[in-house]
Amino acid sequence: MGGTSEQGSDAYSNETPAHNVSLANYYIGETEVTQALWKAVMGRNPSYFTGDLQLPVEKVSWVDCMDFLDRLNELTGEDYRLPTEAEWEYAARGGIFSQGFKYSGSNDIGTVAWYSSNSGGKTHAVASKLPNELGIYDMSGNVFEWCQDYMGNYTTGTNLNPTGEESGTSRVNRGGDLSTSARTCRVSYRRGNTPVTAVNTIGLRLA
Repeated sequence: MGGTSEQGSDAYSNETPAHNVSLANYYIGETEVTQALWKAVMGRNPSYFTGDLQLPVEKVSWVDCMDFLDRLNELTGEDYRLPTEAEWEYAARGGIFSQGFKYSGSNDIGTVAWYSSNSGGKTHAVASKLPNELGIYDMSGNVFEWCQDYMGNYTTGTNLNPTGEESGTSRVNRGGDLSTSARTCRVSYRRGNTPVTAVNTIGLRLA
């Protein structure tokens, strides 16, 4: 996890040190949460980009996501949640089938991601680019995705099911978006935003 060799000089300091992580089994969404699903659960669509309910939902804060998850779990009897940052990165890298790509599913970003050079300044329907090695779509580009963790520094050694810092002011976003550069869409890129931030470039994926 972190700025491993294939990331080269593109890795930022907060992606270091690269370190080993062990994770228990988990499930993660094949696609980002769509506007259709959000609207079915919450009764409204907060998104800025509209016209196709298969677009990823955006303009949702981390706090909004917690409300959505509570209602989704009440409706389904399941235990959906946001992925941890480590779970997110493992899935983005292709899990046990990883081929060590810089982006999620390829070293050719245009085949797997909607980003600043090809998005036309808007989001696109989920799963309209190629999937990664696990059959998961849009883990690079389209919209950033909220993770469960507080934003913090990495540590050395092997971490078992890490969940980030115990407290903080920002929650992790991963994956890059329609308006960011290729460098920001890499599988190890990470940033944080306050939990109340709701902009048209951040959505979510279920775990």
